[in-house]
Amino acid sequence: MIENTVGPAVQYVLGRIENGSVASLVTALNGLGDDDRRALARLLPAHLAERTRAGADGGRVVTRYRLAGAACFGGAEQVAAWLYRRELAWVETGDDTGHVLAVLARRPETWRRDLAVRLVRRLRPGTGPLWWRMQARGNWELAAALVAETGAEPPENDAFVAGWVARLAYRQRMRREAPALGDDRLLDHMLPRLFQAQGVAEVLESNRLWSDGPTIVGELAALSATGRVPRQALLDGCVSRFLTGVVAGEAGPFVALWRELAPRVAEIPVADLVRMLPSASSPVVQLAVEELRRAESEGALADELFAEAAEALAYRPEKKYMTAAVKWIAAAPPPRGGRAVGALAAVFLVDTPSLRERAVRAAVKLAPHASAQDRDAVREAAARLPADLRVRLAAGFGAVEEITEDAGAAPTLTARPLPAPDPPIASVAELAAELGRPLWPESPARFERILAALVTLTCHDRDAVVAGLQPWWESNWQHPFDAGAYASWYGEDIRFLLERCALAVVSPADSRALTAACGEHRGPDTDPAPQRFVRRRFLEVVSLLERGETIPVLLATPTSATGHVDAATLVARMELLGEAEPPAHDFAQALLRLPRLIEPEPVARAEKLPSRAGRRLAEVLRAGGLPDPVVTWAMEKHARPAYYHESLEEAHARLVPPEGVPEQVAVVWTLMPKTGYPAYSRDMVWWPPIMPSHREAAAAQVLECLPWFMTGSDGQVAVVAALAHGDGPAGLATASAIVIGMGHDRAAERAKAADAIITLAAHGELPAGDLGLAVARLVRGEQVKLNRVTGVLDEVTAAGAHAEVWAALARALPLLLPGPGEKVRAGLGELLKVAVRAAAQAGARAELPGLAELAARKGSSLVLHEARRLREVISA
Repeated sequence: MIENTVGPAVQYVLGRIENGSVASLVTALNGLGDDDRRALARLLPAHLAERTRAGADGGRVVTRYRLAGAACFGGAEQVAAWLYRRELAWVETGDDTGHVLAVLARRPETWRRDLAVRLVRRLRPGTGPLWWRMQARGNWELAAALVAETGAEPPENDAFVAGWVARLAYRQRMRREAPALGDDRLLDHMLPRLFQAQGVAEVLESNRLWSDGPTIVGELAALSATGRVPRQALLDGCVSRFLTGVVAGEAGPFVALWRELAPRVAEIPVADLVRMLPSASSPVVQLAVEELRRAESEGALADELFAEAAEALAYRPEKKYMTAAVKWIAAAPPPRGGRAVGALAAVFLVDTPSLRERAVRAAVKLAPHASAQDRDAVREAAARLPADLRVRLAAGFGAVEEITEDAGAAPTLTARPLPAPDPPIASVAELAAELGRPLWPESPARFERILAALVTLTCHDRDAVVAGLQPWWESNWQHPFDAGAYASWYGEDIRFLLERCALAVVSPADSRALTAACGEHRGPDTDPAPQRFVRRRFLEVVSLLERGETIPVLLATPTSATGHVDAATLVARMELLGEAEPPAHDFAQALLRLPRLIEPEPVARAEKLPSRAGRRLAEVLRAGGLPDPVVTWAMEKHARPAYYHESLEEAHARLVPPEGVPEQVAVVWTLMPKTGYPAYSRDMVWWPPIMPSHREAAAAQVLECLPWFMTGSDGQVAVVAALAHGDGPAGLATASAIVIGMGHDRAAERAKAADAIITLAAHGELPAGDLGLAVARLVRGEQVKLNRVTGVLDEVTAAGAHAEVWAALARALPLLLPGPGEKVRAGLGELLKVAVRAAAQAGARAELPGLAELAARKGSSLVLHEARRLREVISA
């Protein structure tokens, strides 16, 4: 043991770390001489490593090690590095800060000030749920306490500012006793940074929305009333945040603070508010409009700024701000309104008939006061107005010539091809380099390439692989090896399984210990069947290599970017195995990856294979590949947890495997949706390439998990784009998965669903009728929002898929149009506009049930206007 090599004082401290109270340890540390401190500092890293391997017993052990390092390491940088060690970063209670400060008290103030700065500089933004981050554990409290105690000027670090706000919010929420905000020693440090630091807005907004007592925003406003906080600093801070572009989701607390401060008209920075109108987020624009109207009411808005503000609003994409601009211009005295007539030209181009008419009416009224430049702008934009509005404008602006726009030829529909697969890894050095690169983001093609090389190269020369992977092993695995730590922390995700395959070559004994430990820690396997299949194939390789066995080749390594395995290549791989039977899951995976069209030559060669698997392969090749499972689809109502988005109905598919397929395949092709918790997997990227010739089966599995991810940034809609590049039937399961992706709340994710539609349409494989049915049923069931779906359909129409979009909408619209006495669905006007465009480009002629009745209704809304246009187009 380490204790046997040191003096009694150090032995005593080490014993206190193991078993003593924190108070006794503080006393012992403060009583050490300089030589003993240095001796203890030399021993601590090894002692911690040994204690970690043995298994620490919670936060109090962590605190004792933190105290020992803070007391004994000489330099501030050494202490900071020690306190930020991964093993010591988690601290359960606030008592840690007081104890560490106690052992630091002997240090000179300049040294402690230096440590404070280093601790602040090392802080990083928190991760995990907001409620977790609000507890501000770890080193934030210690850094903050040292800054307050020493008066150190903390370096710029957003995590430090966000941590301060989070700690305030946490104490308010938990009703912890804490000094009033005005007495907080960090307030003056934090105030100038409060409006710029990332991570602050989220906490302030949560505090504002969920607090049933005082809020941080409210306290700041109250402190400004007493003079403790400069009022102008808060107003200027809000404006600076608005001008730097706060997104809508983070604008709330700063808008709320501005409203609580209730600035006088003389305090309103009208020029700054006008400057932010073109690009600010909607909540900020709304506030700016209110404040500018208030300034105008007291004569504090100059004519030039009025005209600039009205023009900025007219060019905003949101209809409500266009409408506000028109109303503002129309209500202004004629000379003042006349300065902004040019802004009305932007409104002539919108697709809302009532808004266009209102803009025309205002323009005609103000025509005598318009400048020559504005008159020209109005006439130019008016050329695209309907005939009746052009005639009305001509009375004030002169004759307007009609511009007949030539729609031109529709663009050629082109699918973006997949990149060619990388060549196989040919050397141990290349294998080591690939393993040494980060394995995130997860790429099935890359993982398959590494796995194939590991197996083949090990079979050729295992000693060479062991030698070549030694640096990787030494730098990526614990020494001595701690199987329990890995088993409890890493689980069996595919990245870890790939590393375990390599470990099984380099250190089979460690790998076997890890396999045993994983078995002890493994709970019920609740992953969806496709992911269990992927995992078991990797585990087969782990088991093979742990036993010291090898095979010359894996059968299922893809030969194309879609995941397919060329039939001739598969037969050649089977020939390398000779009479040996392949691993069961690897063989099943190879069968799943066969293309749907198989040439005669590999069939003939397969007839000569000597193994049982070889004979089975020959049968499958003769049959043209595995038969497809039976896929059924329905909209169903499932009981979900309260926090899960509750739809009226959800799209689900069921899978039933055909008779005679291997057991491993039958498991993947069995799906019965369950009530209660929805299915969940972050590994769907693997599913299209494990069954690339059975697209509808893959889509059925995807459909069960994809709705979980429609509000996040996980990039899971990429699985929908991958489905499109596969082969095999595409029906309602595929269409529904695409529509779910179309409903994502992020435009970048919806673009992946658009890419899937374009790819399928370009290959002539889009089930357009099924897509339309899925759109209608999922919108009616409230599983997706119509406006998001409409945007994607408009995008793919512009890309050249107009015929396919029209075919989809011809199926969807009869289910979405209102019946007699029914309310018009929100967003239907925009969808009808896409239908008009697609139908016109496709030259469609049809009768849609319910369209004539809708078009005959009285009114000038966008829905009625577009319904009439669509009827004209498809009836011509």
